[in-house]
Amino acid sequence: MTKTEATAEVFWMAFKVLPTNEKRAVIQHIIRDESLRRDLMDLALIEERRDEPARPLRNYLQENRK
Repeated sequence: MTKTEATAEVFWMAFKVLPTNEKRAVIQHIIRDESLRRDLMDLALIEERRDEPARPLRNYLQENRK
């Protein structure tokens, strides 16, 4: 496990044991941060589509012009 992964694990474990109202407060701060919110949405989309077959960007753009 890398140092970054270990740090993330510590923060995640701490978050999980917070009382519900404190978890909500943390999540509200994340939601209010527009840049972080967009990054999280991008990461969620990437994870959701991870198993889709890859295709060239040029093909994707041609398909969406139609």
